[in-house]
Amino acid sequence: MNVLLVAGEAHPFIKTGGLGDVMGALPKALTKIGVDARVVIPNYRNINWNFKKDFKFIKWFFVKVGWRTKYCGVFEYNYGGVTYYFLDNEEYFNRDTLYGHLDDGERFAFFDRAAIQFLKEINWHPDVIHCNDWQTGMIPVLLRLEYGKYDDFYRNMCSADWIPRNIKTVYSIHNIVFQGAFDKHVLPELFGYDFNAYNNGTLEYCNGVSFMKGGINYSDKVSTVSHSYAQEIQTPEYGHGLDGLLRERSYALRGILNGIDYDEYNPWDDNFIYQKYNIDYRVDKNINKTRLQQELGLPVRPEVPMLAIVSRLTEQKGMNLVLDIAQGIVDMDVQLVILGTGDKYFEDCFRGLQYHHPDKVSAQIKFDNGLAHKIYAGSDIFLMPSLFEPCGLGQLIALRYGTIPVVRETGGLKDTINPFNEYTGDGNGFSFRNFNAHEFYNTVAYAVHNFYNKWNWNMLMDHAVNSNNSWEKSAWEYKGMYEEVMNFPYWCI
Repeated sequence: MNVLLVAGEAHPFIKTGGLGDVMGALPKALTKIGVDARVVIPNYRNINWNFKKDFKFIKWFFVKVGWRTKYCGVFEYNYGGVTYYFLDNEEYFNRDTLYGHLDDGERFAFFDRAAIQFLKEINWHPDVIHCNDWQTGMIPVLLRLEYGKYDDFYRNMCSADWIPRNIKTVYSIHNIVFQGAFDKHVLPELFGYDFNAYNNGTLEYCNGVSFMKGGINYSDKVSTVSHSYAQEIQTPEYGHGLDGLLRERSYALRGILNGIDYDEYNPWDDNFIYQKYNIDYRVDKNINKTRLQQELGLPVRPEVPMLAIVSRLTEQKGMNLVLDIAQGIVDMDVQLVILGTGDKYFEDCFRGLQYHHPDKVSAQIKFDNGLAHKIYAGSDIFLMPSLFEPCGLGQLIALRYGTIPVVRETGGLKDTINPFNEYTGDGNGFSFRNFNAHEFYNTVAYAVHNFYNKWNWNMLMDHAVNSNNSWEKSAWEYKGMYEEVMNFPYWCI
């Protein structure tokens, strides 16, 4: 089975969030179970130079962007047994940031067409093209309306069993908030199409064109990153205007939980943390805690619970709830560590909290991957009160390091955190239902209360570190979905 994963970013080359992590870990996991999984992303200026200097130039070709003809170079690099391709155009990708430019529609119109054309240029036939988020949403549209109609390379490729098949598409929604919405004139201007796909509603969104809506409508299968999120985005509250379409296509919609890379997040072999875990991991975790307190300038008090936040500092991540209960938290006998960047308001508030409570609060307003690992290993309780969370990685990493999550019951947080039951001993964390400061505070207080019950806390820690959130489990689900979609009949075109 050959699968091409297409995305706007991929770890360890370049990333802005969870999508990059998925594109780094999922292909590796698929490869381990026998899938020839390859990845293609843009060749951005800021790709890690340690990798970029060794990229191998393959070839170049021209791509039509409406009435324009643009150069596209193809570079190749093998990482962890996975082949990565990088599509090059300096006009579009030689920039300081990945997204947020006025011409994003044109940039990714080029990328989507180039991601299809380069397959023919290198003569590699995927069975499935797995598209991710709005940046790749027009690939299923282009295949269905154009390439799959008029080019036998995409229309009548032969599989290993010599049965002619179309290239099939899977479209994954990682965050439905970002939909790639542009003026309707992008259809003739960037794709050379008339307004038929706009007028019939398959691309129309708020009097414009949505790349994400195109991906949902024209792909063979739609997936998202947790079971609960797949249900949530079919409601007006979470669907952001696409809930009706997703309900219509619910037969093709599936939720598959993300995992984490167990090689990268492995406390038994993590070079970032102070003390690698051994058989008696609780002792090692305590050593990490005291060393972290020393590094952050907090009083060395291993007997008090250390609460941690590693996150973007935004409303979506529930930082307003954290501020609402901040005084209540510092009034407890605890320590609070915050690591991240985001909205200036939250950054300033957390700096102020540290200023007023230097013996209890450490606000590290920066991105620091090494320090993040140390916080996961050294803290006791991990706070993640998200307004919405398609999957979430922080709670999964925390579990891996024996740090107990406190989460809101939404999306992947609901699917991965089983609330602790002190009567049965079941559970690997704590959760609250409503986006409410009182519920959040009470749940944090309950977690702190259980910290002092060593019998309960030891059970919680054991359940946490024994939780299976590896990509291997998810990879088998993706492989099953690819097999399903490969057996679909020809497109009705």
